[in-house]
Amino acid sequence: MYKDKGLKLGINGFGRIGKLTLWHNIGRKYFNEIVVNVGRKVGTSLDDIAHYAERDSTYGLLHAYLYGYKAKPFIENLDEKTGLMTIDGIKVKFLRTARNPGEINWREHGVKLVVDTTGRFLDPTLPPEHPKGSARGHIESGAERVIVSAPFKIKNKGLAMPEDAVTTVMGINDNDYDPRRHNIVSNASCTTTCLAHMIKPLLNYFGADKILSASMATVHAVTGSQQVLDRMPKTGAIDLRKNRSVMNNIILTTTGAADTLKLVIPEMEQIGFIAESVRIPTNTGSLIILVLNLQEELSGESIRRELINNIYMQAASDDPRGYLYYTDKQNVSEDIIGMPLVAAVIEGHETHTRTANATIDLKNAPGLEKDIISSLKDTVVRIPVTQAVIYGWYDNEMASYVNLLGDRIVTIAEHM
Repeated sequence: MYKDKGLKLGINGFGRIGKLTLWHNIGRKYFNEIVVNVGRKVGTSLDDIAHYAERDSTYGLLHAYLYGYKAKPFIENLDEKTGLMTIDGIKVKFLRTARNPGEINWREHGVKLVVDTTGRFLDPTLPPEHPKGSARGHIESGAERVIVSAPFKIKNKGLAMPEDAVTTVMGINDNDYDPRRHNIVSNASCTTTCLAHMIKPLLNYFGADKILSASMATVHAVTGSQQVLDRMPKTGAIDLRKNRSVMNNIILTTTGAADTLKLVIPEMEQIGFIAESVRIPTNTGSLIILVLNLQEELSGESIRRELINNIYMQAASDDPRGYLYYTDKQNVSEDIIGMPLVAAVIEGHETHTRTANATIDLKNAPGLEKDIISSLKDTVVRIPVTQAVIYGWYDNEMASYVNLLGDRIVTIAEHM
């Protein structure tokens, strides 16, 4: 039932994350009114927006997704003039004029909480009147809180993160949000969300000092920013691969997950970390391959896959919201699509470890005094190091990201 506090949810943008955010909140029934800013005319009428909202090439029909195969369509009461329709009993209004957040006029529509899903307004340092638009424009036009469904990107590297902005991942550092101070909240990215839930149990168990280095590669489904067919690069484009067809290529790209991870898990500042990304031609369902180098104790049993898996099993068991899931089954990417509220699915069947001695010549170690080195009989030491490889699945659209975004929306709404 509704927890009606008189709040309306605003959604800016109606692409992949925008539409699925609407789906989530239709199913959740926390808000009884939702205002979606499309920012332009769509098709020939409001019926075309309803057509788009009702069906999805990945998740099927909205009514069937929420209620099963016996469900019937429930988008009704379309009013072309006002942009209103009813979706499963919830009033949804579509705005089709302004694209700049500062011109949307949320105040007129009674919206105080906005989630921006456009992926365009990511710099929290830009003023509300910025000619190309700004997340702060939402506040200028009446919103009190803005959630951005992507990592912040501050273009001027000389500027610090504003005091009223914070990045959170649900289940990791969501309590860092302070309703008395923060007006703009980044919900990080789908990859950072999965990665944080993979890293945190290991940090809790081993501590940052024992993790010598870490790297990850995400084998990631395509996104809307890629091209269906090859296209000429725009003026000044540096990465020529972004213009190649997503349908028949494996495409190397970049990810900001390593930088964003440090914002939600500060201990990662101590650990050398590399993050890479590979795009593959699937519509959703992605995989993180996490590689850690762990320092072994001089005495005691070496770190083995059983220990790593037990850490994850215990962490999943202790997770009150079920964001972390452990399985011994053999999965493929399709198995992960639509799993409710799961940030990361640990594929324990594929966890691997290998222990070997790392040979270090102390003569090359920085910071050691020469008299200390000269007093040693042997300057070469061998340190046992275990490399662990862990696989974590995530539905980069609905299940992993949008569902946790839905939790972030509600937890912020509860403080308004």
